[in-house]
Parts: sequence; C-alpha cells; structure tokens
Amino acid sequence: MNPIVYAIPVFILTIALEAWLAHRQRIATYDIADAITSLHFGMLSQVSAVFVRALTLGVYVLVFEHLRWFTLPVDSVWVWLGALIAYDFIYYWVHRFGHETHLMWAAHQVHHSSEYFNLSTALRQTSTGAFASFPFYLPMALLGVPPMVFGAVALIDLLYQYWVHTELVRKLGWADRVFVTPSNHRVHHGQNDYCIDRNYGGILIVWDRMFSTFVEERDAEPVVYGIRKPLASYNPLWGNLHTYRDLGRRMMASDSPWAALRAMVSSPTSRASQPEHFDPRRFTRYAPPTTKATRTYALIQYALLIAPTTHFIAVAMRLTMGERVAYALLILVWTVGVGWVLEGRRHARSLESLRVGATTSALLLLPAWFGWHTSLEVKLAIAAIALGSLQLIHRR
Repeated sequence: MNPIVYAIPVFILTIALEAWLAHRQRIATYDIADAITSLHFGMLSQVSAVFVRALTLGVYVLVFEHLRWFTLPVDSVWVWLGALIAYDFIYYWVHRFGHETHLMWAAHQVHHSSEYFNLSTALRQTSTGAFASFPFYLPMALLGVPPMVFGAVALIDLLYQYWVHTELVRKLGWADRVFVTPSNHRVHHGQNDYCIDRNYGGILIVWDRMFSTFVEERDAEPVVYGIRKPLASYNPLWGNLHTYRDLGRRMMASDSPWAALRAMVSSPTSRASQPEHFDPRRFTRYAPPTTKATRTYALIQYALLIAPTTHFIAVAMRLTMGERVAYALLILVWTVGVGWVLEGRRHARSLESLRVGATTSALLLLPAWFGWHTSLEVKLAIAAIALGSLQLIHRR
C-alpha cells in the first residue's frame, strides 16, 4: 500500500486545524480557491507518480542490484542515518537546480505558484519533475543503500517538509540555525528581492549555510509569496505546463542548437527573464470574483474527489493500464473543471454539469467502480450530493 494513502487524512485534518487557528487569530493565510487548487495539484502529482514511480524506483533497483560498489546492511541504524543525511544533501542540490535551471524550474515552479503560504501549499507539487530529479539519487544505489532504505528516507525527507509551510509558527531560535523551519522556508517561497534563490534545504538548513545560499527572514519586510510571473489560474493542468510552453518558445527562438541548450540550463532568475526589483507594496494577488456559493461548490467537489483519488493511489497497481489511464483522466478532468468554475470561465458551468452528470451516471450504472463494490444506497447518496451541489453554480 502506498504510504501516502495513510497520510491523506492527516493532511486534511491539519489543514483544517491550521485554517481554523488562522481564522481565530485573524491571520489571512488561507483563500478557499487557492487552497483547493493547491490540493488539486497535490492529487495530480500523486496520480502521475503512479505511472512514473515504477520506472524511477525500477532504475534505482537495477543499479543497486548490478552496479553497487558496497553492500550496506538494512538493519544498521548508521546506514539509515547516513542515508537520510545523504538524501538530504542531494535534495539540496536537486532543489537548487530546480530554481537555477530553466528546464527544472519549469517543473518546480508549480510548488511556488501559490500566493499564499500554508499547509495546503506544501501539497502543491509538480506532476512532471521526477524524470529530471531521480538520476541525482542514483549514487546512493552505487554506494549500496538498499532500495527499502532509500524509499523510506525519501518519504521521511518529503513528509518533514510538510509542517514548515505555515505562517503560524514564527522564529524558533537555535533550530532556525540547524534545521529547515517555517521561518527559513517562508523566505524560500518569497518574491522579495532578498528571498530569490535562497534556503533550498529539505531537513537541514546547514547545507545553505555551507554553500552561501542562506538568508534569514526579515521582520521588517514581510514575505510576499508566489512567482514573479504569476500563474493567474486555478487550472492545475495549465499550472503544470505553462512554463514548458514559455521554455519551448525561448528554445524555438534560439539561433542555434547550442543557444537552445543554453536556454534550457540557464537561470530563470537572470536579468533577461525577471524584473530587477520587486516592490512588495505594488503586489496584488490573483483573485477573480467568486461567489460564496461557487466556493462552497468547489469545497463539496473536493470532498467528493478525496475518495476516488485515494482509491486510485491504493489500487492502481492492481488495475490494467487502460483502467489506470481512464481513472487518471477522470481525476484530471474533475480538477480542471472545478478550476474553470472558480475562474468564472465561459461555459465552465455547463461543462461541469456534463462532467458531474457523466460521472454520477457511470457510478450508478457500472457494477463496480474500478474494482470498488458498494451498495446502491451509498451510490445514490454520493450521486445526490454531487448532482445537488450543481445548483450552487447555477444560482443567479
């Protein structure tokens, strides 16, 4: 079973708790449309990982089995600790290249595209970055780190980074000098001039201190979150692809293959592609007008999507490739449709009505939902909620 399946309830509960605490403290750290979009990005990243993980981990296993230089014991505490430190060190460089090269930034920018900073932002992950990043970790296979240990420390490193995406935890003294903390990571997500290309660490901030990329959060200059060329969309598919389009245009405009290659590996924060100065006072968040009913509809649709997404992650390897692709496309269309409604796009409500109608019809008419069997009463209840929620977006 994919361990993320067990983490999903924890994510949902802690996000709800943080939103409640922020509301109690009157801290404007959440926006419903933005948070739902972040969660949609997270869903799609896990859906895409189903198709990619078998290849990436498969390559790691092949290298470990046939090319490793040493054989490290899986039951040694020192192997586990060393593997975690090694993984975190490599992560620092993968993360740094993700900001300092156009090709890897095209994937990683997804994580920075939210203009809010909260626990839902932690789940705003790319669906396209694995192919570029996983080769960096193959030296661990050469050194004999067992695949089980590698997978576990990778998960530990990833899950640690969840809690640092919050504005509710302020500076933590000595911990800010050793570990990645919310204060350090707020800087990393900032558009402010002093924040660009800083604080890349995953668990340990000491790598940034060693390689001169650390900067401390400034109390006198609040961090403004997001990317300098804003996404300005709630569409997670476009959010994953728009920077690749821009990179493709730059490469096509190059006058030689070498110039096109330079466009891929050059820094996206060069003067040619970024303003020289960012004025926080002139920043305006992306916020198309949405009604309370529309936001409620989006929340209901997200709540309904949790179950099929979790189910897909849990059973994907037992499905045929055709079933996997069909299930993944359903989840993709679901997230894009809700995003279009939140953006107020023309025809979005009609298209969403068609999507909800087709999905509920399939649920009711098919004998099993991708291998999931349940009673007719449960199916009718789900269909009633889904179809009933449509009246929220058709109000005048």
